[in-house]
Amino acid sequence: MSTADAATARNATLRRYIFGHAALALGVLLVATAKLPGPAGALWLAVGMLALYTVAGLAPVQLRLRSQGVQFAWGEAAVIIGLVVLPPSTMIWAAALGRLAAELIGRRPADKLTLNVAKQVVAVTAAATLSYLVAGTRVDPFSVRGAVALVAATGVYALFAALSVSIAIALANGTRLRLMPLHRVELIAISGNIAIAFLILAVLRFDPRLLFAIPPMIVFLRLAYAYRLRTHTEREAWQRLAAATDRFSEVDLAQVLGTAVTGAAELFGADEVEVLVRLGTEPDGLARGDAQGVSWAGPAADAPATGEAETIETPLGGTDADAGPGELRLRFAGTVRLSDSERYALRTFAAALGTALRNAYAYAEAQRRAARHAYDAAHDPLTGLANRRYLLDVGEQVLSERPARGTQAMVLIDLDHFKEVNDTLGHSAGDEVLTAIGRRLATAAGADDIVVRLGGDEFAVLFVALPAPALAVHRARQMLATLDPPIEVDGIRITVGGSAGVALAPVQGGVGELLRRTDVAMYQAKREGSRLAEYVRQRDTADVGRLALGGELRAALHGNQFALRYLPIVELNSGRISAAEALARWEHPYRGEMAPRQFLTAIERSDLLPEFTELVLDTALEAAYQWAEAGHPIGVAVNLSPRSLLDPDFLRVVQRRVTASGVPPEQLTLELTETRNLSRLDVVDETLRGLRELGVRIALDDFGTGSSSLGMLARVPVDELKIDRSFVAGLVTSPEPAAVVRAAIDLGRSLDLSVVAEGVESQRQRALLFELGCPCGSGYLFSRPVTDARIGELLAAETPLAPPMSADAQVIRIPPGRLTRSNRHRL
Repeated sequence: MSTADAATARNATLRRYIFGHAALALGVLLVATAKLPGPAGALWLAVGMLALYTVAGLAPVQLRLRSQGVQFAWGEAAVIIGLVVLPPSTMIWAAALGRLAAELIGRRPADKLTLNVAKQVVAVTAAATLSYLVAGTRVDPFSVRGAVALVAATGVYALFAALSVSIAIALANGTRLRLMPLHRVELIAISGNIAIAFLILAVLRFDPRLLFAIPPMIVFLRLAYAYRLRTHTEREAWQRLAAATDRFSEVDLAQVLGTAVTGAAELFGADEVEVLVRLGTEPDGLARGDAQGVSWAGPAADAPATGEAETIETPLGGTDADAGPGELRLRFAGTVRLSDSERYALRTFAAALGTALRNAYAYAEAQRRAARHAYDAAHDPLTGLANRRYLLDVGEQVLSERPARGTQAMVLIDLDHFKEVNDTLGHSAGDEVLTAIGRRLATAAGADDIVVRLGGDEFAVLFVALPAPALAVHRARQMLATLDPPIEVDGIRITVGGSAGVALAPVQGGVGELLRRTDVAMYQAKREGSRLAEYVRQRDTADVGRLALGGELRAALHGNQFALRYLPIVELNSGRISAAEALARWEHPYRGEMAPRQFLTAIERSDLLPEFTELVLDTALEAAYQWAEAGHPIGVAVNLSPRSLLDPDFLRVVQRRVTASGVPPEQLTLELTETRNLSRLDVVDETLRGLRELGVRIALDDFGTGSSSLGMLARVPVDELKIDRSFVAGLVTSPEPAAVVRAAIDLGRSLDLSVVAEGVESQRQRALLFELGCPCGSGYLFSRPVTDARIGELLAAETPLAPPMSADAQVIRIPPGRLTRSNRHRL
């Protein structure tokens, strides 16, 4: 069946209902006619009631509740008065004729006129019947029985009237019958009608002729009540508007939308409210709901479809010219026309909502910016990993959790050859390498682990919940292994290794101390030429006090707290001094004299290393100059930090200091501790070659302990090998150290290099070294470190520091001017 056919069928059914209703009412009227009272004296009362029913039908008070129009008529008052002053049959006719007159005066359509008159007849008949059953033919309104009968009759009248209308609406819409509930305002109006009716009956008790004064009084009451109701309704509407706009002080966008939906539904009686939001560059949003709450909130394009409804749209700018941040839509189930005051209230509400949405959006944007800034402050912009600040903040919380979820540990990874990547391929290639490594570490880390880029080419991983402490080294090796696969940058495959240190938590000092310990372990790994070292307290030469020392370094440098001691280097055969090794000492005002192992790491990790190096060079060269002036031109050796070789100005600094001192360059030896990382850096090789071309001698310290010493010898020629004291110590008791020493001496001889053995503490060690062919050595057998003045005294005395190995041996001294690079190592 088509829609038009269905509508035709519903109209036919509705007409049949109206005709049936009219037939029922006509039957009731015929019965009432047969029982009309005979005395003509009651005719004037019937005329008065007829006028009263007519006025009651013409003077309703109307109010809109949502899309439904509600009328408050005076029918209940007229029914009560009619039941008291007229017989039931006369009252029914008076009610029918009065409603007919009101409908004709109001020019109602025929169907509506017929239904309303029939409804009036049936409802009044039902009320009269109930009143008769309860109180009889004569009703005394001022007796309990009579009052109960009249109130009950009024309720039946209202029930039959509502039922008649509900049936007609159901038939017209083709829906199931649903009795329209009485609104609270309607109940108040019915109660008021009952009170007015009893008041009028009290007046009529004195003089029934006052009945004719009642219709004008009802018209006056209607006007007064309508004005009062309209004033009260508008005042309540403005109060609700003020309350609704006050709730817009929220800054949360979702709360503002929820308040807008429920507030508009309550304020304007809408069946449904929609708020379309257009803010910034975001897609249009939509919030939909009613007075009970929000039923949809999300993108407007994804909102479910709704049925047809009367819609009133208002821009959120408050005016059509200013569309503002969206649109407010009121949806009604039926046709609605807003009054002038309602339209003004709607524009005011929309303008306030537009302002609230802008404020909420601005607040949300500020929150997003603040969150972004907080994120940026805690994350590395290049790799997206957490940064040092994040590690210190969040890591501190992790370490303080009780009970802990497991063992916490940290691995610190420092990349190898990264400076070569930047110098050769450029910083953009270096950034690609760092980003790729960051991704690898983040992928290899556990879900709860914290991966951090500390800065430059240093990364750290905080293991949050290891099942056992023994797994810390294993997990650190796994993280380090992620660096092994080559990284392709601009078609070039780059392999970047790394050195790492790992330490367990908890420790006093929190994350800062844990990070320091991993740094100590990592630096130890670099010194030993290994990839990974575990923190061991016994090997921590820079304890927690190093942090305090770091803050005192600058004052110590400027306050002349650093001094040099000199360890004599002697000829093993003769026992005479051939050179001196300069060793730095910090004469701390509170801690006393401190050896390099207690402060050197702090200097190397600070920005004071160049200044410290210049101080040591100047002091050592000044001592060598004084010895030469006294007639003893021996060489001086200075220990060089590997990090100094990364300083592009280091070569020029050495050249300036040597030139200013007046000491020949060949009398200065720079001792370098070979490391796995530095030996592979081109920039280090270039610096070492530049020093050698300058004439400065290069010594490879602690030879034999590094994993790539031979590789460095092949790349950068040096002048001297210094055999590590650990091999000298085991020379007497174990064949393996003797083999290493013999190999080093043979290597030096074959490469035309000087060889010096460190840590000689016994005559037996001296003899074995001499037998193996080692020419020089140093150690406590000969002397402990002394001042430069003491070295001058020993040189002036020309007394051997140990008895000669052979009485027949003679030392032939060649003047310094006759020394050449090719023959001076054979002395």
